[in-house]
Amino acid sequence: MGVTVLLVDDEPLVRAGLRAVLGAQPDIEVVGEAADGAAVLPLVRHLRPDVVAMDVRMPLLDGIEATRLLLRTVAEPPRILVVTTFENDEYVYEALRAGAHGFLLKRARPAEVVHAVRLVAEGESLLFPASVRRLAARYADTGGGSRSARDLLDRARLTEREAEVLRLMTRGLSNAEIAARLVVGTETVKSHVSAVLAKLGARDRTQAVITAYESGFVAPG
Repeated sequence: MGVTVLLVDDEPLVRAGLRAVLGAQPDIEVVGEAADGAAVLPLVRHLRPDVVAMDVRMPLLDGIEATRLLLRTVAEPPRILVVTTFENDEYVYEALRAGAHGFLLKRARPAEVVHAVRLVAEGESLLFPASVRRLAARYADTGGGSRSARDLLDRARLTEREAEVLRLMTRGLSNAEIAARLVVGTETVKSHVSAVLAKLGARDRTQAVITAYESGFVAPG
């Protein structure tokens, strides 16, 4: 089955560019557009997209609040891909902390845009792990969540194998790559990943990785 995408950006040229790139793919369909985060919730409820590609900075409701709104009010929310001009933007890190599944630069090449949408839709790898690590190195200590993240990790009581899987997740390895590294089956890795997410209360691996950095479980530098 193909991936359906909702585009949300206050710049018509950005939306047009993304629509042209994504619409040219046989397995991706752009099902709608919006010019502000305030329009996201009703469109998601009506269109049920798999992925929302959303600008992080918009005039009425930005991508951070729109992400929180979707995750709070939609029973089965779409995957959220934040679209941004600047890579080292605190807004991007806050969007990831709020529940976004990855981010994409507006200057990204067409192949990178397509790859990002597919990867976020699949959810089995971390999108741009080196960039997430740099964001964590810059903003984790000022995010206000470090102590709570440490407490959360302590309460999770990860097993030795689950901790090892989490470390490999922070490096952006897919389930198949983790399986090859640990010399186990992919289904076994999926079980470990599911256990890690459940124990951390994380919606997906991006949230688990953010917790790993903010708690000091792994060093972001």
